[in-house]
Amino acid sequence: MDRADFTLDKDVIYLNHGSFGPSTRRTQEARRYWIDRLEQQPMRFLTREMEPALQNAMEPLAALVGTDPKNMTFVDNATFGMNVVARTIPLSRGDEVLLTDHEYGAVMRTWRQRCRETGAEMVVKKLPDPIEDRQEIVDEFLSGITEQTKVIVISHVTSATAAILPVQEICQAARQLKIPVCIDGPHAVGMIPVNLEQIGCDFYCASCHKWMSAPFGTGFLYVSPRWQHRVKPAVISWGGSVSGQPASWQDEFNWIGTRDVSGFLAIPEAIRCLEEHGWERFREQTHDMVRNAAQRIETLTGQGPVVPDDRSWYGSMVAIPIPGPITEGEQHGRRDPLQVALRDDYRIEIPVYTWKQTRFIRVSSHLYNTEDDINQLLQALERVKDKSSAIQEE
Repeated sequence: MDRADFTLDKDVIYLNHGSFGPSTRRTQEARRYWIDRLEQQPMRFLTREMEPALQNAMEPLAALVGTDPKNMTFVDNATFGMNVVARTIPLSRGDEVLLTDHEYGAVMRTWRQRCRETGAEMVVKKLPDPIEDRQEIVDEFLSGITEQTKVIVISHVTSATAAILPVQEICQAARQLKIPVCIDGPHAVGMIPVNLEQIGCDFYCASCHKWMSAPFGTGFLYVSPRWQHRVKPAVISWGGSVSGQPASWQDEFNWIGTRDVSGFLAIPEAIRCLEEHGWERFREQTHDMVRNAAQRIETLTGQGPVVPDDRSWYGSMVAIPIPGPITEGEQHGRRDPLQVALRDDYRIEIPVYTWKQTRFIRVSSHLYNTEDDINQLLQALERVKDKSSAIQEE
């Protein structure tokens, strides 16, 4: 696959698949087939065809992430799934929710709100800095566990720092202490191999529109069998099967009111596209491209990624600290001037942001990207740097 397999604007250099990853032409066509099916005969589709079709679509996705389809349900995105987990875990005053300081802002906000509602406390454990040893991460994070810890929430691949965290080791330790673990995994699925049964988590939330290049608005929630009878959906509707199938915990998620499920049903085509290209080939190509970008940015700025230069630490996305003024209020729509300049002056879409008082640029790569994209990014950064230096000299 290459850029011709996508419908990206030809005038844009897109290096932000990590935030919003477009789907292939074939996947878009597969989605249109299901939209047409819905529109041709809504009653037939929604009440007789939809549930079997969702079950069929779940099978290749479950195989990809190493679990039984009965342990998964489709949700709009990882944030939707995380909200379900937050409602499901019983919390009361004095209980604790343990997270790392690398967690995604929306995840932090979800659990902060849940703690306010219940009187529980959100404990944020700082990870080692610099990040360079897996066992050190495990030991440091687990040192935050107390008798009040009721759930652990951790990213598989962090958003701000693009670091692959040792979630399996953390799950193994938590299981011995009988503490449930919820993994936030939108950046992991597709970017790296994922086997949920081996990881041993209780919950796994993911978005399929990222590295799998499935349609926007598609994700999944994995729930361990020991929790399925206790799941509390974020949206309450009729419950039960609309087509008369045996009751399942997934019923509450399959029917949350009338909606378009075509994106979920196109996921198998997204998986086929990458299977045909080769998952390992995809991962190697995209990693090599962002590694090249990171090395060249480090040469330009003197600063490298916050993780070791190894595929076990980062995959198709890398975050590199860069010098420059800190931009406050980014979550309210304000963008870093460098991000705006790259977008407006050089047609490059790439995130530049502040995390923990450090400015970062995050480079993502997919199969539509080329070495020329990286060349143009570096040329633009050099020009912006030269312009900034000239202004400071004046």
